[in-house]
Parts: sequence; structure tokens; C-alpha cells
Amino acid sequence: MAFFGLFSKEKKETLDKGLEKTKDSFFGKLSRSIAGKSKVDDEVLDDLEEVLVSSDVGVETTLKIIDRIEQRVERDKYMNTTELNQILQEEIAALLAENNTTDGTSFTVEGEQKPYVIMVVGVNGVGKTTTIGKLAHQFKSSGLKVVLGAADTFRAAAVEQLEIWGERVGVPVVKQKMGSDPASVAYDTVQHAKATGADVVLIDTAGRLHNKVGLMNELTKIKKVMQKVHEPAPQEVLLVLDGSTGQNAFEQAKQFTAATEVTALAVTKLDGTAKGGVVIGISDQFKIPVKYIGLGEKVTDLQLFNKQEFVASLFGKE
Repeated sequence: MAFFGLFSKEKKETLDKGLEKTKDSFFGKLSRSIAGKSKVDDEVLDDLEEVLVSSDVGVETTLKIIDRIEQRVERDKYMNTTELNQILQEEIAALLAENNTTDGTSFTVEGEQKPYVIMVVGVNGVGKTTTIGKLAHQFKSSGLKVVLGAADTFRAAAVEQLEIWGERVGVPVVKQKMGSDPASVAYDTVQHAKATGADVVLIDTAGRLHNKVGLMNELTKIKKVMQKVHEPAPQEVLLVLDGSTGQNAFEQAKQFTAATEVTALAVTKLDGTAKGGVVIGISDQFKIPVKYIGLGEKVTDLQLFNKQEFVASLFGKE
């Protein structure tokens, strides 16, 4: 079954509010760049390229978008700057649509695969543990039995934070003492989930520095140990990225996807930044589904990423 596929009016309002800083920044730059110009020419396209790059869309994705607009200008022979917003929205939406990932749907759990194990990775400070707590709330609200695993055994605060989330959303947390082998915690968590008939397992891992190969190798160990008790585990590896870091989020995604088999992405903290364009670039470049975006502190502010709704909200469209 798939979870949380509905896009309600409340969620749209949260999305609009969460992207407000990005929209204001992006269109402020765009308006300044085309002020006083009547047609889309090479100068306007150069300015648009600068706007997209400075909005953290990323160089490669920006060049794709510019190329598409150049083709339309060539085909239509004349395009005025008042049309640019609409054309830009259409081309960004079309580009993202080419990444053949399911829009607005969560992880799919097959009965024979239960418990469905999601290993959550990412560097410290990106909102990893908070994302786990919010996901646990969503899964439980859908009637599923959830277990959390505190496999970040290097920081006492990480275990405590996960326990707070467990209590808050009413799901059990499997833990060991500080300094324990993270793979051992993951093993115990999956074993507990199987014994209690849990549907979903969320494993919190240490906030690994993306340039430390040794720490990355630990992720492989955790996966292998979990497979001893549940062969399909982990069915998903969710990489959490902090959207407010802009291009650093790209670099983290590159390093993590090179080091382990990442199957899904969550981009957090978009409500506090003007760097929301990073979601466009990440979605386009990595061919890994951006499953979730974080738009605030509330437990309900973690949303499934819907490309069409995201672009429409960024451009202020219904």
C-alpha cells in the first residue's frame, strides 16, 4: 500500500508559506534582471541564468532550463518578458516531470516485506532525527505499527531526542548504552519489530561527515547486520539534506550516493531559507526521488514532495 497521497488545502497553504522566502527572493531577482526590457533576448537569458544559479538551482539544471527557453524563443521568434514567468514555470515543470518518480506518494509496503525498514542517513544538523519523528507520526496516523531504532550511539543527545519523539508520537524506541555498536542496535530493532509484528522500522544513524570514508563504511555494516535477521532490510535508505545549505546539500548528496545506495531524499528547513531552488536541482540531477520536504517545526510540516504542486506554489499558481 502507498501512504499519504492526498494534497489537501491545508498542505497547500503550508507549502505556499514554506516557500515564501524562496519565491520572494527568486522573483525579486528576476524582476530586477528584466526591468525595462521588452523581449527575451540573449541578455535576458544571461540574466536569467544568473538568477537561477544564485537561487541554488544548480549549474547543470540551470543550463538545461536555459537551453529549453532558448529553443522556445527560436521557435516562436519573439517572446516578451511578461511571458517569461509562465514559460519558465512550464519548462521547470517539464524538466522535473522527466524524472520518472512517483509524485506525492510515500514508501510502498508489501505484506511479505514487513517489517519495512527505512535506514535514515545524513550529516549532523540536517534535521534527521526530527524527520524520523515526523515520519513515525505519519505512519502511525495511517494505522501502521512503527518501531524506532536509536543507532546513533555516538551522541547522547541523539538518543534522547529520538526517545522524546517516540514518546511524543507514541511509538517504541529500541536503544542500547552510549558507545554501543550501531549495527547491534539496528539488529535488535529489526528483531524487536519482527517479534512484535511491526509494519515499519525507522533506523536513526550517526550524523556522518560526508567526506569520512570510514564512517560511510559503517552504513554498509549496519545494512549487512540487519539482513541477518530480515533479509530484505533495509528496503529504503533515506538521505536527509538541509535545504538551507544550498549547494552544500548538492555536495552531500553526491558523496552519500557514491558511498551507499540511497533510494530516497528528504530536503528539510525550506521554510527558513530563500534557497528552495535547491530542490529543483536535486530532483533533476540525482534521479533519486525527493520523497519529502520539510516546511516547518510542526509534526505535520513534513510533506510528500509533489513536483507539480511545488512548481505551482513557487510561481504562485493555483
